[in-house]
Amino acid sequence: MNRKLAATLAVLLILSIILTAWAPAAQAEEECPECPACPEVAGGQRFQLIKDRGYVICGVNQELPGFGYLNPEGDFEGFDVDFCKAIAAAVFGDATAVEYRPLVAAERLPALQTGEIDVLIRNTTWTLTRDTANELDWAAITFYDGQGMLVRVDSGWEKLEDMEGATVCSTTGTTTEMNLADQFRKLGAEITPLLFESTQDTTTAYEEGRCDAQTSDKSQLATLRSVMAVPEDHVILDVTMSKEPLGPLTAHGDNQWNDVVRWVVWGMQEAEELGVSSENVDEMLLSDDPVTRRLLGVEGEMGTSLGIPDDFMVNVLNQVGNYEEVYNRHLGPEGIYIPRGPNELWTNGGLIYPMAFR
Repeated sequence: MNRKLAATLAVLLILSIILTAWAPAAQAEEECPECPACPEVAGGQRFQLIKDRGYVICGVNQELPGFGYLNPEGDFEGFDVDFCKAIAAAVFGDATAVEYRPLVAAERLPALQTGEIDVLIRNTTWTLTRDTANELDWAAITFYDGQGMLVRVDSGWEKLEDMEGATVCSTTGTTTEMNLADQFRKLGAEITPLLFESTQDTTTAYEEGRCDAQTSDKSQLATLRSVMAVPEDHVILDVTMSKEPLGPLTAHGDNQWNDVVRWVVWGMQEAEELGVSSENVDEMLLSDDPVTRRLLGVEGEMGTSLGIPDDFMVNVLNQVGNYEEVYNRHLGPEGIYIPRGPNELWTNGGLIYPMAFR
């Protein structure tokens, strides 16, 4: 009897230990979907969390006219911002179902890694280390860019080699900072970098004469130059220091969510290629073209495979527009005017090449 009793007590003790260890884990598993920063959510449940929440949290810039900024009415506006709206229109049928989180360059990647935001659409360059070491996934490329150098006209500089001994303003926590060091190391020229947290602080320092030049993506330099006191006093050198493919990104493991973001972007580019816009989308629902019919959800169940309505692109086009409309609104003739160049469709000699809706 004593042996049996001892054995029974031993079994009960082991069961007690197992249950004690299991309970917190089970509780954490149950609670985690409510917590955006939980690793389990970031590892695959993000899309369901977003749908349950009812809106998308989008990390953006708030100080770069043309791409992402607060307009005089206090609303977020710009090329990148419109892609946030497009994603919300695709998922919820409502382009206003977005909460914007303004982020400086150094904050943007950690905000995505910790789950503070669902998607980052803030002029961020696709690089190997960001893709791997930072555990991030780019969805698609919305803008092809390259790093340039803004200098004063009266400096007389025409190429980077002329800038020996210059002080160059740049934003910290960016590929810009690293490219600057690489370029002048390669040239064997000495410069002094002066780094700031925000784009606005960087530009202010340049305008105040605290540095001789400012470096960033050419599109950003063109935007910043356009709002300077005397734009004609400044020139962007005819040099390209890097490749800067920009686009939206999500955290590693958010595969279904990343698919949604990717295909919304490609859908807007495909719509331009097919000639479908906010002006004619309702008419194009009657098209006999199989590709157009799949894009607009008339056939093919493209949206169903993503976990969103089949007519998701109809909502995107009606409420936001196709790629060309968004570009023209903010970066083209209606906006700050940056020639499309590599951001033309592949059919027009550019690099914009959406994948097939099939």
